[in-house]
Amino acid sequence: MRLGKRTGAIWESFFYWWGRRSLQSRLIAAYIFIILGPCLMVSFYSYKAINNTYVKDAVDKNSYLLQMEKLHINNQIEVMERAVQMAYEDKEVKDYLANTEEPDLVELVDFNTNVFRNITRVQYNNPNIEHLRLYSNSNVHEMWPIIFRESRVASEPWYQKAEKLKGQFSWSFLNSDRDLLERFYGQKPKLVPKVSLLREMSIPEDNHIGMVQVDMLLERFTPKTYTTIQDSQSQMFLVDGEMQLFTRPDHSFLKENGKMAAAITDRLQSYNKTGDWDMHYTENGKSFLLINTPLDRINAHLLNVVSMEGVMKEISHTRNLIIGVNIGFIILVTVIAYVLNAFILKNLRRLTETMKKVRRGEAYTGITIRGGGEVGELAHHFSKLMNTINTLVAQAVQKQALSKEAELRTLHNQIDAHFLYNTLENIKMLAEMENQRTISDALTSLGGMMRYNFKWSGEYVKLRDEVRHIENYIEVMNIRFEYPIVLKLRIEAHYLELEVLKMSLQPIVENSVKHAWTGDKEEMKERIICIDISESEGDIFIAVHDNGIGLTAERQATLNESVYAVKEEQPAASFSGTGASNPRASGIGLRNVHQRLQLFYGGAYGLEVQSEPGKWTTVFMTLPKVLLTGDKQP
Repeated sequence: MRLGKRTGAIWESFFYWWGRRSLQSRLIAAYIFIILGPCLMVSFYSYKAINNTYVKDAVDKNSYLLQMEKLHINNQIEVMERAVQMAYEDKEVKDYLANTEEPDLVELVDFNTNVFRNITRVQYNNPNIEHLRLYSNSNVHEMWPIIFRESRVASEPWYQKAEKLKGQFSWSFLNSDRDLLERFYGQKPKLVPKVSLLREMSIPEDNHIGMVQVDMLLERFTPKTYTTIQDSQSQMFLVDGEMQLFTRPDHSFLKENGKMAAAITDRLQSYNKTGDWDMHYTENGKSFLLINTPLDRINAHLLNVVSMEGVMKEISHTRNLIIGVNIGFIILVTVIAYVLNAFILKNLRRLTETMKKVRRGEAYTGITIRGGGEVGELAHHFSKLMNTINTLVAQAVQKQALSKEAELRTLHNQIDAHFLYNTLENIKMLAEMENQRTISDALTSLGGMMRYNFKWSGEYVKLRDEVRHIENYIEVMNIRFEYPIVLKLRIEAHYLELEVLKMSLQPIVENSVKHAWTGDKEEMKERIICIDISESEGDIFIAVHDNGIGLTAERQATLNESVYAVKEEQPAASFSGTGASNPRASGIGLRNVHQRLQLFYGGAYGLEVQSEPGKWTTVFMTLPKVLLTGDKQP
């Protein structure tokens, strides 16, 4: 409670202090506030967009390099698999490795001349292959540097792993090339990483006879991972299924970021389980992007670690530039606003003094403000206002006279209408006296139609009134026809109290009367117009159906185009049949009804025309179920 009172007191003091400042000071402060907000917002979103753009460019560029390297690796995989397959499928090689006895000299010479040279040629034709080895579990004669006894490498973990796979490809990654020749010459193994592809050989199945091995140095297998070009912005890593990291030893990110290796292995293990990858990594205040692509064929991952240090420097420079531009812009606008306000407020004071004189009742003699602008426009409109006030005072009496004249004219029109009704009643009485019942009934219907048309007290009427008007119309029109039109109403009593737009059904019925029948004698004998009403989900559906000649597909499309058109652009087809009358009449009438329904009830309501050529035409009207009082009917 106390904190709220204290806050309120502070705001009150601020507003009091603010109100005592000069208008010029408040305007300048307002300018700065108005400009500062959009500038900060634009700067924030611009900086964010630039930041995202730089990051996206870095990701796209390095992802492209990663995919190119992946393509190279896949090519090398194809080379190694092809070399293994050629040796694996050579029947003479399998027979030699499967020998349990030492072959004689003739067999050795023949094997060396034909088979051994072909195997050697496989390695020489693929210069990227470092070694091609065949290991035998028997005591066959060794042919260096291709064929060895497997006892020399049987204890190696990578060899045991391949032997368990029973004929499937086995990929192994080693940090050093432990070549058999150099090992037994007493030399130290080369400290160069390599990848090996092995495949166990069995004849027959489950009868192990040996192993095929193809080696390739990683600097040839993935050259960008072991590139000698100094690059402080990115570094590629090859990570095998055992989470061993292989990369260039020089200028490595791992030297300055001791936790990076563990972070890479942890994220890869999580990726293998969940499939989710987080590329952003920060260590020692430095940001990195870890872009990963799996190498499914060798159960490994190729990773590109990108340093964001250079990108962040560019982003920081852009941010500082944006801040400097904003500060300079605000200072420039403040100076300009101060100078302009000095001129603007001078004219404003003159205008204020003139308005005070008018308020005191002094005669207005006019005011001239040079320079225009908002104050000049205000002075201009003030002068117009004073002139308008004087004019309005002079016109007040004239408006009252015009109102009286309009009332008298309206009364006169009503008298004329009553005179016409009375005249029709007199003619009707004469017809009855002459026993002309047809004429009498027609005059009654015509009088009802005229009263309904002239009495336009509002847009809405009860459905019973609109239906009665249609009945009168049909009775009047039947005077013209040898074969009358039959109007069938399928309307339940409680629907007659519904609200409809005045003169909304009559134009539809009129279209049917004018255009549904061509005048053929057989066709004219049974002419029926039926009005049905149904409801669904609070909406009323009124169907006006005739058994006329219907509409062709082309005429129906033209009619619908006219009904749903916003503006009249071309003549519409007749409503039904050929129609000898003006072909635009029916389209205009239906369009007017459709537009009135949408205007008063909304875009979900209106008309829909359906027809079957030679049989019938139906116009469906959709409107809400509302009582004439305006309430929704339950």
